[in-house]
Amino acid sequence: MLSPVGIGGVPLGEIYKRVPENVARDTLETAWNAGIRYYDTSPWYGRGLAELRFGQMLRQQPRDQYVLSTKVGRTFHRPTDPATFKGEFWAGGLPFQHRFDYTYDGIMRSYEQSLMRLGINTIDMLLIHDLDVAEIGSDDLVKAHFTDLERSGWRALDSLRHYGEIKAIGAGVNILGTIPEFVRRLDIDFFLVAMPYTLLDQTVLEEEFPLCEERNIGIIVGSPYASGILATGTSVPQPFYNYVPATHDMIEKTRRIEAVCERYNVPLKAAAYQYPLRHKIVASVVSGAGTTKQAAENAAQVDVAIPEDFWSELKSLKLLHPLSP
Repeated sequence: MLSPVGIGGVPLGEIYKRVPENVARDTLETAWNAGIRYYDTSPWYGRGLAELRFGQMLRQQPRDQYVLSTKVGRTFHRPTDPATFKGEFWAGGLPFQHRFDYTYDGIMRSYEQSLMRLGINTIDMLLIHDLDVAEIGSDDLVKAHFTDLERSGWRALDSLRHYGEIKAIGAGVNILGTIPEFVRRLDIDFFLVAMPYTLLDQTVLEEEFPLCEERNIGIIVGSPYASGILATGTSVPQPFYNYVPATHDMIEKTRRIEAVCERYNVPLKAAAYQYPLRHKIVASVVSGAGTTKQAAENAAQVDVAIPEDFWSELKSLKLLHPLSP
């Protein structure tokens, strides 16, 4: 059982800007004090930094009071030349190089590295991370890593689950088509859907969510604000969608949703957060927070009253998929 609101580790991994240690600590403590009890992180977030920060706060809490998930698929290593190392993607983070590795040894090394960074000797759920073209780079590489996972890495995950070291195996999903591939190949318990199910995109309702419902596979929704635009709205100089500057069409669609929000006096952030939770297979919505204000606001979004007529109007204006719950 998960709390409906979870906190993710991307901002505290310093994706866009550096976050001072005291701010990271206060942010996580604010989330805890607001009642958030599901914490999702990854070795990739800040190349280990987010796990260190999550562990620092969670080690002070009773272990039976929260659920913790992290991810596997990358291992981290000393750079060839530490003095000149420059990490990609993250604005800050730790100075380590990573390798994709979905073999038995790679999965176990990733898991054990996470335990040590967190300083916590149990992890509730492990997710197979970023096994898609958007992250790996090519279809051939994805196929090769999937082969490693099927022939070798899955044995590690299944063994950890079988002997009770972890309670569930999940997979992170960034793009359409990933869910059916995993379901066809592996005995997955849940998916963390990072982008394809938001107030702006519900294509997964056509085939992928029905497939999960049929197989009794749970869903956690990440990035309910679509990486930015559903939190900032369209009034900022450059809203972001899917971690890049939003297109004109996406900005216009958001503006139309904002107009409905204004008519019903519903905050855009509350609508974005509550929309995924309306689906019966969605257990929790996870959003990152880089400040105490963001952590407190995220926790409060589920308490905002939203009338049913608001959702009905979004559907009548074709701003939501016809299959939306």
